[in-house]
Amino acid sequence: MSNEARGTRRYEVPIGVEIAAAWAWRIVLIGGAAYLVLRFLAFFSEVTVPIAVGILLTALLIGAVDWLAKRRVPRILATFIVVIGLLIAVFGLFGLVGQQLSTQFDDLRESVVEGVNQLRDWARNGPLHLSDQQVTEWIQRARDAGSASDGEVVSQATAVGTQIGHFVAGFFLALFTLFFLLYEGDRIWSWVVSLFPRRSRDRVHSSGRAAWGSLTAFVRATVMVALVDAIGIAAVALVLQVPLAAAIGVLVFLGAFIPIIGALLSGMVAVLVALVAHGPVTALLMLAGVVAVQQLESHVLQPFLMGHIVALHPLAILFAIAAGVVAAGIVGALLAVPAAACVNSIVRHLAEGQTVQTDGVLGDESRDLGEPPPAQA
Repeated sequence: MSNEARGTRRYEVPIGVEIAAAWAWRIVLIGGAAYLVLRFLAFFSEVTVPIAVGILLTALLIGAVDWLAKRRVPRILATFIVVIGLLIAVFGLFGLVGQQLSTQFDDLRESVVEGVNQLRDWARNGPLHLSDQQVTEWIQRARDAGSASDGEVVSQATAVGTQIGHFVAGFFLALFTLFFLLYEGDRIWSWVVSLFPRRSRDRVHSSGRAAWGSLTAFVRATVMVALVDAIGIAAVALVLQVPLAAAIGVLVFLGAFIPIIGALLSGMVAVLVALVAHGPVTALLMLAGVVAVQQLESHVLQPFLMGHIVALHPLAILFAIAAGVVAAGIVGALLAVPAAACVNSIVRHLAEGQTVQTDGVLGDESRDLGEPPPAQA
């Protein structure tokens, strides 16, 4: 063997290293692109989050608009009816919560004061045997920690005012997004598809249909699960005469949109209110009621309503929620699972190729998703 051949063989790259390097730079490139997309969405979060909320509400309400349109109600009128009905329902719920807070807050405050006094007596007469001076010092430290200077109060008030302004702007942006997606979502989607190269449009359209079917199924099933959680936990609170039962039900309903942990954490609020209002026995009964409702949801409702439509493993859901919390806090936790469900549906559709039948924003027609798009002349 010549020296030239020996030199070439000596510096030959093993096939395993070559394959690993090829995968590595592609993974780095995909990860960098995903990071830039997330940073872009986070930078414009005051726009992207209301749009995402509008899309989720569209997935929930598009069936009602289509139902009215099929009964010869003009689509714009049907859209107005559904949107106004949603606003009435939302403001009605918040009005119910406000009414309960105004009528029962004084009783709850008295229970809190009584609980604090009982805790003070336990600190003095219990195993700690603290003196009155020590208890007073601890209470004063807690008050000092909770108090703020005038400058801090002004800055906090300014920050709250800014956040309220952002919330109002986001509310109207989400409302307008919802209205136009309900009214002419097909035209908007057709325009989005037209931005892609001609050879890719069929695949983009079919992938969008697959994702939309998964999203609508997820949102509707989540609303049903949230309603059952809210009604069940509020009913237990009513039976145990826990204050703010309706407000607890609304909180549980909103919290249930964060899968697995949302309804449980909001249910713990009901347990805390029961503890403050009626003591440990009622709190334990309230805890038992929350756990029973959660077991009904996890073992009966979730498998029945979700089935294989969303097809996300619980571990994948937990990872999605954790990533959403790290990326965007509570809003990220709310949007992470629907986004993961859509991505999962698109990947499965492109990998398997299947026929998807959906209704709503992406159209009513059915097509074979397994055939590649025709070649363009």
